[in-house]
Formats: sequence, C-alpha cells, structure tokens
Amino acid sequence: MAARRLSKTQPISFAFTPENLAWTQSEMAKYPEGRQASAVISLLWRAQEQEGWLSKPAIDEVAKLLDMPEIRVLEVATFYSMFNLAPVGEHFVQLCGTTPCWLRGADELKTVCRDKIGAPGEVSSDGKFSWSEVECLGACCNAPMVQIGNDYYEDLTAESFAKLLDDLKAGKPVKAGSQSGRTTSEPTGELTTLTEGAE
Repeated sequence: MAARRLSKTQPISFAFTPENLAWTQSEMAKYPEGRQASAVISLLWRAQEQEGWLSKPAIDEVAKLLDMPEIRVLEVATFYSMFNLAPVGEHFVQLCGTTPCWLRGADELKTVCRDKIGAPGEVSSDGKFSWSEVECLGACCNAPMVQIGNDYYEDLTAESFAKLLDDLKAGKPVKAGSQSGRTTSEPTGELTTLTEGAE
C-alpha cells in the first residue's frame, strides 16, 4: 500500500457540532479513567462523518479531546484506509479491485469511473463524486461491487454502474445491494446443488 498523506489543502480549524461533541463525551466515558485514548477510532470516524474527510485540524481536535500526542492520532488516521485524508465528493465511490471483482469486470467499472468522475482521488467538478480503488470489501460472491457512502452495490456491469452514477447525480433514488436482482448471495440462475428433497 502506498504511503497515505494528509491533503496539502487544509481548513483553518475544526470543531465538533454540539451534538457530536456530546456524543464524543459519552463515547469517552465508556472507558476507564486514563484509557480514553481507546476511543480514538470512534472519534476520528465521527469527525469524518461530520466533514466527509479528516483534516489536520480535526485530527488535532481529537488528540486534544483524548489528551493524546497529535502524532499518535495521526498514526491511526493514516494507517486505516477507511479514513479519507483529503476532501471527497458527495458520493464517495470505493471500487473493489481485488481478484474476485477484477475477474468479474472491475476494470470496466474503473473505466466508467474515469469517464464519469475523473482520476482517482479527484473530486468531480460539480462536487458530486470522487472515487478510489480499494482492497476487498467482503462481497466477493456478488462481484464486481462498489461501496458508495455506507451502501454496497453488487453484481454490477459497466452499463448498470453508469446508470447508477447517473441516477445519483440526478438525485434519483437508487437501490443498494445486487443490481442484477439476486437476493443476497444466492446463485445466479437456478439452484444446481442441494436440490434433492426441496419440493
């Protein structure tokens, strides 16, 4: 994995909203006195949910709340790929490029991303999209797939993926899960095993 670095462009400051600040206090209270640093991932995640990405001021604020050295919080933020260290689009597409997805057409999905969004890591001119190739997201049997926000979109083709992006851009409702109509991980087509006595 390549080194992960903070964006060169940073906001001047970061502050949790009053609701999120109250949440951080309740999260920290779950741990014994002197062990509040155990909440670092939770607080970083909440900061990212608030802003869409983790800025240096957000990382510093988490360090201050947890009474941790800033470098320790930065180490956590740069280690885990779930943390976005630069601004992302309104719809952040994480495209799985691991072997099962690659074998089932992830390269075609990458082409759609390049055509409709731009280069990986860049936010589209309208601010709607950005994308990144990631490692396995755990939906191998429904490959190829992407994660957009908190939802998985599976069994994609170049055509269905392009339509999905178009619908998101237009503000139309989209259905998470299999885009081919499968239910969870059932086989495509008809059952070929465990069919005896199923009647």
